[in-house]
Amino acid sequence: MAGLVQDCFSIGSTVVCTTCYNANIEGEVLAFDQQTKMLILKCPSASKSAKLNDVYIVNLAMCSDVQVKKEVCIVPEQPLSLNLQRLSTRARNQVEQKRLQLSALSAGASPEGQNLFMAIARTINQVTWSGPNIVVFKDVTITPPYKVDNVNCSSDQRQLSYVKKIVEKHENDQANTNQSTSADIAAN
Repeated sequence: MAGLVQDCFSIGSTVVCTTCYNANIEGEVLAFDQQTKMLILKCPSASKSAKLNDVYIVNLAMCSDVQVKKEVCIVPEQPLSLNLQRLSTRARNQVEQKRLQLSALSAGASPEGQNLFMAIARTINQVTWSGPNIVVFKDVTITPPYKVDNVNCSSDQRQLSYVKKIVEKHENDQANTNQSTSADIAAN
């Protein structure tokens, strides 16, 4: 790294890095780890939205040049502590969501069935696949083509009614989405 003048970057400073691919990344320093030589930069977004920023994690070992354009002399205030329990819960929920999506894909169901499965899973935890059929509360079965008329239950009529309402709401939401998409396409 020819242009690296110092071993540490101040948070808030503006830095320009030239990568091994000759791409220039300019941004504000959010964090720097001296041991791994990893630099996190906040850069203006390449998208049209002015409110968003892109965040780059740059491995300085893979940079041909690093220059500090503007050094910040004030000491930044201590960042807020992270709620590790909340982050752990979010990560667990995301893993569960991906597991459900994977089970929907592996069931070999149509995209409509997969979408309905995910819609039900948002409100009811007890939803599984039995071949191409969706099973809710271990009693209610939804068979292809996954419409309200395809919802069956052997015993509990309350559960049947509840699942039918969810399927009906999902069908209405899908119809509204399709109508708005068609209207947007027609307008353009």
